[in-house]
Amino acid sequence: MKIDWAALASVFGVSLVVTVALVGLFTLGIVALSKKSATAGSSASGGSVALARTGAYACFALCVAAVSYGIYLIVA
Repeated sequence: MKIDWAALASVFGVSLVVTVALVGLFTLGIVALSKKSATAGSSASGGSVALARTGAYACFALCVAAVSYGIYLIVA
């Protein structure tokens, strides 16, 4: 049995980068939602709250798209 170490390292590297990016994107969405709740009591404008909420939803949508694509790659 022969192991292709270069391919294994490539898969590991891509998996690591994608995992860190996905976790970072989800964290960015959580931070945007927490900004929305933190600025609700202050004198922040409604536009910045709406922008934070929209950004959070966009981050979550990208996370769902990435996970869905990964499941598609596994199943197909």
